[in-house]
Amino acid sequence: MMSEYPEVIVRTALSFSILFIGARILGKQTISQMTLFDFIAAISLGAITANLSFNTKLPIHYHVIAYIIFVAIIYLVAYLSMKNRVLRGFFAGKPTIIIQNGKILEHNMKTMRYTIDYLNQQLRVNDVFDISQVQTAIIETNGSMSVEVKPEFAPVTRKDLGIFAGHEKNFAVELIMDGRLVMKNLEENHVSEKWLREELDTRNLKPEDVVYAVRGSNGRLFVDTYDDHITSPLDQE
Repeated sequence: MMSEYPEVIVRTALSFSILFIGARILGKQTISQMTLFDFIAAISLGAITANLSFNTKLPIHYHVIAYIIFVAIIYLVAYLSMKNRVLRGFFAGKPTIIIQNGKILEHNMKTMRYTIDYLNQQLRVNDVFDISQVQTAIIETNGSMSVEVKPEFAPVTRKDLGIFAGHEKNFAVELIMDGRLVMKNLEENHVSEKWLREELDTRNLKPEDVVYAVRGSNGRLFVDTYDDHITSPLDQE
């Protein structure tokens, strides 16, 4: 029995080491608020490393091989999801609107297994204590809730201090993701592809140069390119 203690100590240290290395490889997203896929991945990796620590009946290299394969699968899925919008939606899921134009969508509430009590709780987390003030509420893929209040209840900004008639804001519209035009969003929001390309031309850009482009609620185009011209990033992996 005593002879097994050193092996357990070594296995535990090795478990921590490979778990730390795996977390570094997979990046910060897995250890932030998780999607369903991230949650499954984290639980599985934890189970493998826990077995490595205490299950002395199996050789160490069995656990290490299983761990490496699992990390490779997770990394591959994350990479493919980054490149393909359909796969990203399949593995991470899609946001679900539960309040739209101030109306509670009961069907979506049932789908998300949300009760009114839990809905109110999540609104309070977002500093909203009166559901009648809510214009839109969305359950994000990581389980958190995003809330947009009606214009008359929105916090006062500098612009509000001038002469400004309050109105409902339009949603920001994603037009380019990962170098590709999001044609569905262009068509559904009546955004001209010609206008978008002209806007890119003024910046000497092509769609394939763009990581992300969105038409903001103010109607202006925000563009982020692959080449950010930042020589010394503050946070670089």
